[in-house]
Amino acid sequence: MRTIFATLVATTALVGGAHAATIYPLDRATILNGSPFDFKVEFKSVVKPEDVKITVNGQDYKAIFGADAQFIAEEKGKEDKVLGSALMLRNAKLSAGSYKIEAQAGDEKKSVTWDVYATADKPVAKNIIFFLGDGLSVAHRTGARIMSKGMTEGKANGHLNMDGLDRMAFIGTSSTNAIATDSANTMSAYMTGHKTAVNALGVYADRTPSSLDDPKVETIAEAVRRTTKKSIGIVSGAELEDATPAAVVAHTRARADKAEIVGMMFNVKPDVVLGGGSAYFLGKSVPGSKRKDDKDYIAEFKNAGYTLATSKTELDAAAATNPAKLLGLFHTGNMDTILDRKLLKKGTVDKFPDQPGLVDMTKVAINQLAKNQEGFFLMVEGASIDKMSHPMDWDRAMYETIEFDQAIGVGLEFLKSHPDTLIVVTGDHTHGVSVIGTIDDDKPGTEMREKVGTYADAGFPNYEDKDGDGFPDKVDVSRRLAVFSSNFPDYYETFRPKMDGPFEPAIQNEKKQYVANEAYKNVPGAVFREGNLPRNADTAVHAVDDVVLQATGAGSAGFKGYMEESDVYKVLADAFAIGAPKAK
Repeated sequence: MRTIFATLVATTALVGGAHAATIYPLDRATILNGSPFDFKVEFKSVVKPEDVKITVNGQDYKAIFGADAQFIAEEKGKEDKVLGSALMLRNAKLSAGSYKIEAQAGDEKKSVTWDVYATADKPVAKNIIFFLGDGLSVAHRTGARIMSKGMTEGKANGHLNMDGLDRMAFIGTSSTNAIATDSANTMSAYMTGHKTAVNALGVYADRTPSSLDDPKVETIAEAVRRTTKKSIGIVSGAELEDATPAAVVAHTRARADKAEIVGMMFNVKPDVVLGGGSAYFLGKSVPGSKRKDDKDYIAEFKNAGYTLATSKTELDAAAATNPAKLLGLFHTGNMDTILDRKLLKKGTVDKFPDQPGLVDMTKVAINQLAKNQEGFFLMVEGASIDKMSHPMDWDRAMYETIEFDQAIGVGLEFLKSHPDTLIVVTGDHTHGVSVIGTIDDDKPGTEMREKVGTYADAGFPNYEDKDGDGFPDKVDVSRRLAVFSSNFPDYYETFRPKMDGPFEPAIQNEKKQYVANEAYKNVPGAVFREGNLPRNADTAVHAVDDVVLQATGAGSAGFKGYMEESDVYKVLADAFAIGAPKAK
C-alpha cells in the first residue's frame, strides 16, 4: 500500500508539481483559429535537445506547427543564474480543434490542453464599441444613478444609459497567478482571449528577467488589422500608455514599460488615438518628457499622416478638417476628472484648462471612424472611476461614472442609425465599494460619524441638477451619499467631499510605510481608521468580486451567464468573424 501511495505522489510531482516543466500557452487556453501566438516550454533543469520530446496530439510538434523552435540550452535569470533549458517557437498558428500538448525531458513532464476555436464565416457586426469603466462596480452604477437622476419614494427618477442594455453576464476577473487582479491582465484578457499574470499585457509572463521577451499572443487590434480593413480607435482619460488602452496593442510583462508601449501603439497605428500621456511621446530633451531616449513619437505619428490635437479647441478644429488619422494628447499624464474640470477647478486644471471630456472624445472618435465603410473597433475607457476609487475619493469616482455613462449614450445614439454595431459595457475589475445610506450635515452635533444615516434613518440625498446636464450642480450638498470601502490603509475619514483636490489618504513615512495623511486630521469630525491592508498599501485595492457586463446590438446574444474575461474575446471575434474557418 505504501509503495502504491509513493508511486502516486511521485507521478503527481512529475506531472503537475515542483519538478514539472511549464508550457505556454497555459492549460485550458482558448486560442482563436489562425491567430499567431508564441509557444514556449520551460524546463527546470538543464537538458540536451536530443532528450526533449514535445508532441501535439501525439505527433511531433514540428509536424503540427510546421517549423522548428529555438532551443535555449541555458535560460538565465537575474545575475545570470541558470534557470534551466527552454524551447521557444514564435508566431505559431493552429486551426480549430482540441489539442493536447505533452512535453518531456528526463524526469520532467507536463501536459496541457488547448481549445482552438473558429468563429462564424460571416460577421454579424460591422462595428464594435467596447466601453470599459475601469474599476466599475455595482455601487458606482447605483451611486451615479442616484446622484444624476434622483430618487423619490424608493424609485429612481430616471435611468442611466447603461441600465437599458438588454444582454448581461457576470465576468470573472482573476489572473493566472492570483485570485486578485489589476487593470493590465484583466483588460489584456478581454483584448486577446488569453488570461495572464498581474501587470502583464498581451503575453504569458515567463521566468526571464526581461519584460519584453515573453511569449506573445495576438491583440484584437492586431487581429483586426490582419483579417479586415476596419479602422481602430482608442479613447481614454488616462495616459494612453496606461494598462487599459495599452492592452489593445501591447506586449509586455510590465505595464510600467510606458515608453515601449508608445512604440507598440505606433506599430499598430490605430486610426484615432485620444487621451493623456504625452510625456512618453516626447523625446527626453523636451521639458515634461518621461522618456529616456530622444525618440519623438509625436513627430513619428505626424510623419505617418496623423493630425495632432492638444486641447479641446484643437480637437474640434482637427475633426472639422476630416483628417485621415487623428492623435489627441491633452495632458502629460492622466487627464483631470470631470468634477475638477467642471466645478472645482482643482487637480491640474490650471495647467491644462482646455481638456476635452470623455463625451467629446467619444463623439469625435465615432464620427471619424464611421467614415470607413468597412467598419471599426473602438475602445473607450472611463479611467478615473478606478483612479478616484483607489484613494476613496467617492464623489470624483461617481462623477466619473456619470460622464462614462454619458459617453455610452453617444454610442447608443450611433447604434440607432447603425444597427450593425455591437456595444459592450463592462469593467475590468471591481472595487470594495458600497453605498450604505446618507451623510446628513443637519443632524445635531459635531461628530460626523453620528451624521451617517442607515436604514430608515438614511432618507434620500438632496442633490439637484437644475441645469439638466446630468451632473449634480454641487457636490457638497447637506445630505449626500454615504460611500465607504471594505479595504483601506490607515487614514482619516472626513465624511466630506474633497473640495481642495483629489484625496490622498496615506503618505509614506521615514520607514517607507504608509501612514494616515495628517493633512486631514484636523478636519472637524474626522475619524482615524486603522487600516486592514498591509502597511505597504497607500490606497484601497481592487476586489475579486465578479464584474457586471452589459451589451446590446449585433452579436450581443453571446453574452450570458458567467464568463471569464477571455471568453468575452470570443464573442468579439465572432461578431467580426476574425477567426473564420475559411480564409475570407
